[in-house]
Amino acid sequence: MYLNFGVPLALTIIGIGFVALMFGLQKLLAPQNPYDRKLIPTNAASRRPAAPRINFNVRFYLIALIFVVFEVEVAFVYPIAAVYLDWVRSGRRLYALSEILIFLLILFVGLVYVWVKHDLEWIKKVPVDN
Repeated sequence: MYLNFGVPLALTIIGIGFVALMFGLQKLLAPQNPYDRKLIPTNAASRRPAAPRINFNVRFYLIALIFVVFEVEVAFVYPIAAVYLDWVRSGRRLYALSEILIFLLILFVGLVYVWVKHDLEWIKKVPVDN
């Protein structure tokens, strides 16, 4: 019974040893040059933060989120594709095929929805009132 805990215990000991080794190496290799200005406590709230240096397009987040959603959903097709041959041999060919096609249809409808809303365009046209 106690042998079941051997592997997790060994991995825990190895992990703690690795962390201790890294802390020891940091203490050994890090530069040790404290000077007066470095040791003075500062009030970070009194200093004004610097202005951002680059203008970042906010639409990137929307396109990145759409990409992540579709990429994760397509990753769900892989397990079905991996066992598809086994399902064909066991006589569940139409079930597996319909499952994949329904899933891809849902993805396609989502892509059409995003496309119709023009969320895939990097530069959106703003209507001008005359």
